[in-house]
Amino acid sequence: MAKKQDIDARHYDVVLAPHITEKATLLSEHNAVVFKVAGDATKPQIREAVEAIFDTKVKKVNTVVQKGKVKRWKGKPYRRNDVKKAVVTLVEGANPIDVTSGI
Repeated sequence: MAKKQDIDARHYDVVLAPHITEKATLLSEHNAVVFKVAGDATKPQIREAVEAIFDTKVKKVNTVVQKGKVKRWKGKPYRRNDVKKAVVTLVEGANPIDVTSGI
């Protein structure tokens, strides 16, 4: 009984959560899904994790680091954390990913 890839706890350490926004929803029409990922995750690690967790084939992975904004609370400035996002494009005809079902 051999699986394609075994799901490991480290895969869940790489892919943290789906990133659901209006722009991410528009990307889903082009066979792409956006995830929040660990700050030190590499593109091959993200590819492996998505393929293992969702049992699908990944065409390419693009990453972007969104720098944290400087905000104010009760007059005192603070800085939000940086967030690394991955835009994962799936192969045509691959199993689609439904981000509303949760990880």
